[in-house]
Amino acid sequence: MGEWTDKTKGKVKETVGVATGDRELEAEGKADTLKGKVKEGIEDAKRAIKDKVDDLKGNKREDPDAI
Repeated sequence: MGEWTDKTKGKVKETVGVATGDRELEAEGKADTLKGKVKEGIEDAKRAIKDKVDDLKGNKREDPDAI
């Protein structure tokens, strides 16, 4: 869930920064958005690895989004 929060917070900061001409706030927003995307990628990779390990063990999960 942290990735969603970071991406949302980043978009808000970026938008406010653009609207107010605050380039530092805009840059912070872009950094927060990127941080959220990185977290999301890590979570996706963890899920894919766990699924592969489960497949190799023969333990298939019913819900692929449940961890």
